[in-house]
Amino acid sequence: MNAIVQKLLHESNVEAAMLAMGKAARSAARQLAVAPREVKDEALKLAAAQLRQHTPAIIDANKRDLTAAEEAARPGSYLDRLMLDPDRIEGIAASLEAIARLDDPVGSLIAEWDRPNGLKISRVRVPIGVIGIIYESRPNVTADAGALSLKSGNAAILRGGSDSHHSSMAILTCLAHGLREAGLPEDAIQLVPTVDRDAVGHMLRGLDGAIDVIVPRGGKSLVARVQEEARVPVFSHLEGVCHIYVDRGADIDMAEEIVLNAKMRRTGICGATETLLVDANAHDDYMTPLVKALLDAGCEVRGDEAAQKSDNRVVPAQLGDWGTEFLDAIIAVKTVDGIDGAIEHIATYSSQHTDSIVTECIGTAERFLARVDSAIVMHNASTQFADGGEFGMGAEIGIATGRMHARGPVGLEQLTTFKYVVRGSGQVRPK
Repeated sequence: MNAIVQKLLHESNVEAAMLAMGKAARSAARQLAVAPREVKDEALKLAAAQLRQHTPAIIDANKRDLTAAEEAARPGSYLDRLMLDPDRIEGIAASLEAIARLDDPVGSLIAEWDRPNGLKISRVRVPIGVIGIIYESRPNVTADAGALSLKSGNAAILRGGSDSHHSSMAILTCLAHGLREAGLPEDAIQLVPTVDRDAVGHMLRGLDGAIDVIVPRGGKSLVARVQEEARVPVFSHLEGVCHIYVDRGADIDMAEEIVLNAKMRRTGICGATETLLVDANAHDDYMTPLVKALLDAGCEVRGDEAAQKSDNRVVPAQLGDWGTEFLDAIIAVKTVDGIDGAIEHIATYSSQHTDSIVTECIGTAERFLARVDSAIVMHNASTQFADGGEFGMGAEIGIATGRMHARGPVGLEQLTTFKYVVRGSGQVRPK
């Protein structure tokens, strides 16, 4: 920890400590912006090695967080996001190495052209600067966010949830080792060392201009607060109300496998399907096997009249179930009037995160992909693929559903902006 920050926190001066972190991050960002790819990659590889070497210590730290979360009666989905084991730590280490292998976006050429007066103009990628990441019970975000920020030439200020504080600090120690050994400033990745909630407010106000963008990852209340109070741009999504529409042209065996995976693989992530829509023109053939498969897998089904008729275990759906992010083994099921009914329902209730269609009819699929206005739209695939790692980005810093700058998984490219480089040979503009 920065000695100045440590001293200020000891004096209970949270505002001054946060401003000091912002100043240090801005200084580090200037160095990272021109750091060679090889140096950044070396820092990531060294950090990955440290994660593997210190797996027992990280698990011990995580157990402290888990014990406190259990005593606080946190739900199972919350504990699942918080928990680290050797396999998950190996996954985090492998993710750092995957990010190191990705192309460096900094300095890449987006476009170039010549003007009649001889000026040569190019548009090139540059880092955004300082990224503020505020997250809750996901200690893996400490590594993913720090690594993506580093690789894209940005400094990062991380504020993890109090429930994951010990886990995140253990992971940060590994990242700091990689930075130090590679000759980069340790202040390039900082973790707010206090659980004082005032720290979040200071970040949202931008730390006197030090933070360029905020990325929240967590529950609806956290994201809503960030979107409401932030005085800097925000990359975020409020909810993951994801849909799967099973069209009359679907392969029912494929549909069953996709729906089960999309709902039950991990119920507590934002890419989990929350609503199943079934073509009313095929519901007699499709509704029964789909609903039965979900129920037999331990999922509560809240359905409309057709779904209730298909299995007496189905609970009647309430109006509030459409558009609800359950984050649990619960799904809402409804029949719709074909592709247009599905598109209308999604337009009304979707959070514009991820929506998928299952059909063998290419024309119907293309209509869905063109008309559903979500950050991610899919054909014949589980919504649980809504993930930067699965998209080949190595990892993601979050999912954004806004329309400005970043949309969908926020990876390396989305953490850059651009500048124009103009090369002349003595040109002056005529009067």
